[in-house]
Amino acid sequence: MIWMEGITKTYQLGEITVPVLKGINLSIEEGEYVAIMGASGSGKSTLMNIIGCLDRATSGHYVFEGSDLTTFNDDELAYVRNQRIGFVFQQFNLLPRATALENVMVPMVYANVPKSVRLERAKQALMRVGLGERMNNRPSQLSGGQQQRVAIARALITRPSLLICDEPVSMLDASVQAQVLDLMLELKEEFKLTYLFITHDLWLARFLCDRIAVMNSGQIVEIGPTQELFTNPQHHYTKTLLQAAPLLATQST
Repeated sequence: MIWMEGITKTYQLGEITVPVLKGINLSIEEGEYVAIMGASGSGKSTLMNIIGCLDRATSGHYVFEGSDLTTFNDDELAYVRNQRIGFVFQQFNLLPRATALENVMVPMVYANVPKSVRLERAKQALMRVGLGERMNNRPSQLSGGQQQRVAIARALITRPSLLICDEPVSMLDASVQAQVLDLMLELKEEFKLTYLFITHDLWLARFLCDRIAVMNSGQIVEIGPTQELFTNPQHHYTKTLLQAAPLLATQST
């Protein structure tokens, strides 16, 4: 599904060139759960933006579902982003004056889906995430967990193949986190999704993901199966991350 080779990203600050990504190589197969982990400033958010067609790489190749997106123009990238990729963010990013139903319909407005189809799909999506009785509530009338369920329904409404989740449960209470993650597990099988998690949460990565890519200073320093990475980390930075979560490290051995 995803193949990246030699991806770089630099920013120009006056006469100074600031490298953010330094030759990223990454592949993700259809149906995988993959986490990209790293501290703030590691480059994981920049990489997420490139994968999600929110930004362009400075150099390198990014192939998504067989198409080299580095050759696409802005309109072509926008189409891929709208039709093939869904996003679930830490902040729910719901329109405060719109109902849950209206929020879920927003991506279909940009896709020029007929209103009657938008309405029916949005209703079905909200019922699927357990909010059939809250369709007409505004975000202020919903709990944090319910707002994130609206955001998930909105992300799935265009039936994407890739769901990018940026710290999707970090603002929720522990019990609500578990409910939302269980829902995401169910939806993966139902919608044939590939998940990419951008997170610093070792517990989430350990619980959900097939593979983990560890980023530091703009590079992927280690990538491998979750169990293998937890039990036998190779890079010193990965070892440092695990030492910061001794309970998880103990559970993995």
